[in-house]
Amino acid sequence: MQIGIDSFVALFPDPATGAALSAATRIRNLLEEIELADQVGLDVFGVGEHHRREFLDSAPVVILAAAAPRTRRIRLSSAVTVLSAEDPVRLFQNFATLDLLSLGRAEIIVGRGSFIEAFPLFGLNVKDYDSLFADKLDLLLTIRKNVQVHWSGRHRAPLTGQGVYPRPMQNPLPIWLGVGGTPESFVRAGKLGLPLMVAIIGGEPRRFRPLIDLYREEGRRAGHAADQLIVGIHSIGFLADTTEQARRRLLSGLCPHHDRGRQGARLAAYQPCAVRCHARANRRTADR
Repeated sequence: MQIGIDSFVALFPDPATGAALSAATRIRNLLEEIELADQVGLDVFGVGEHHRREFLDSAPVVILAAAAPRTRRIRLSSAVTVLSAEDPVRLFQNFATLDLLSLGRAEIIVGRGSFIEAFPLFGLNVKDYDSLFADKLDLLLTIRKNVQVHWSGRHRAPLTGQGVYPRPMQNPLPIWLGVGGTPESFVRAGKLGLPLMVAIIGGEPRRFRPLIDLYREEGRRAGHAADQLIVGIHSIGFLADTTEQARRRLLSGLCPHHDRGRQGARLAAYQPCAVRCHARANRRTADR
């Protein structure tokens, strides 16, 4: 079992006072949070991708690259990369570079995203929501497997043997498939044998168990080994020193200011985050 934190680098005012941090201060605080997460032994820190005023995570790989020299062992991940709006060649190059900077600690979680603002921003048609993702995922996996790439698809000019550099330290570079509640997404991850990251934004985790069973069954049918079919869960959380303290603060709608007490930047930091965990395939992750 591995446990970590995902952040969308939210820039909301404090609900108690109305005060807001500057964007620069919020980014600096986030880097301190990642550094502390490494020091206390968390396994992974992920940064999301949004293109909205209230979030500062539009360029997650830049943030993760800044965190790389400040950390030693924690894995650095996207959470998630909106693959439909990315160029897979550039995405692979960016994360391969991050992998080299971090000495083999980079991961990519790719998904279709919960919002659609990236489509008009990058000149894409939201009607191509699924076909863009399928096309680009196929190219990304092809690049991961081959240095010289031969590929053609619907939404991008073909590659005819061009080399994609640099290559990452890890071989292969870890690529997870981030999913919500669409059964077809679970089936796709199983057929491809990709690790699965389930985004539980609402509802009880147990209702995802049939979908996770579907993923594993499709993976077995496709010939993938059970230990390759790793399942992770991303779920919203609220952190405090005790469960009761967290409950009181959450119910009252109040969050603490950024606390620079005994441990420096506190992970609770009055900004929403998500707790992520994943286990090997023989663990009953969805029952936890």
